[in-house]
Amino acid sequence: MGREERLAKGGEGMSYIDTLRKSAEEAGNVVCMGLDPVISVLPASEEPIRERLSGYFATIFRRMRLEGVSPAAFKPNLGYYSSLDNPREEDFQGSLALVDILDLIENFFPGVPVILDSKRGDIARSSGNYAKEAFDCWKADAVTVSPYMGTDSVLPFAYEGKGVYVLNRTSNPGAVDLQNMLTVDSVDEKELYPMYIAVAHRIAYWASEHPGIGAVVGATSMKELGEIAAYYAGRDIPMLIPGVGSQGGSASDVIDALGKAGYPLSLARINSSSGLTHPWKKGEAPDDWLDQVMAAIHALFEEASLR
Repeated sequence: MGREERLAKGGEGMSYIDTLRKSAEEAGNVVCMGLDPVISVLPASEEPIRERLSGYFATIFRRMRLEGVSPAAFKPNLGYYSSLDNPREEDFQGSLALVDILDLIENFFPGVPVILDSKRGDIARSSGNYAKEAFDCWKADAVTVSPYMGTDSVLPFAYEGKGVYVLNRTSNPGAVDLQNMLTVDSVDEKELYPMYIAVAHRIAYWASEHPGIGAVVGATSMKELGEIAAYYAGRDIPMLIPGVGSQGGSASDVIDALGKAGYPLSLARINSSSGLTHPWKKGEAPDDWLDQVMAAIHALFEEASLR
């Protein structure tokens, strides 16, 4: 079965849980490689944006294949690409660059899931359109969504065989503003919980009926990560864990916390974006930029290894 058929809504094939386990086993790690390009720090070029971005990632992907390394998932953030479009001028270079990059992933890393990081979530019909955007238009394997508007906002994304990562306890500093507030849990009304635990209960409730629904849990707070992972242990709930690298989280600390919680490592995806694709972060790209990228990739892949 080809990728197009496997990604079709309601199509036969592996469940998203099976896809995660298989890709982790084949890659030998649980790394999610974020693809969030910052034009200003990429190697200088006179090429148009589309060719510049697709050429940059093609060079990295070829080197990865040559050195025999693969992540267990890829995660492009849609905003990094659509913000490079100028639709009123009929200019879609950013979106077309993402098309090229997704084609490169399919060719270089077949079977590795793509998580479209778009953080959608709206009233039911609008969510249905956003789900179509992610799964039918972009042909992604999974998408990130917000839980704020509740069940009828989240469940339109529950396509058969797809993943849905619901924002649970995020890695940004402002997460504490709402996510750590005490609240009466709508699933378990016996006591007050931090909002992120109430959301975890709701995610587990949704996942019991719709396998493939999972959680985004940041790596910047080990206490919350361990608490949530312990709750999800044994429930087959995927976890997407951003915040490693530039945000301060450590992959080894994450793996240690997941192990202590009894959470199945093959269902986790530890994400790093700029720390892998442009680790110098600011300023002009160094002459040895590709070597720096590969050194960062090898280091994280080893740190988040299954072996």
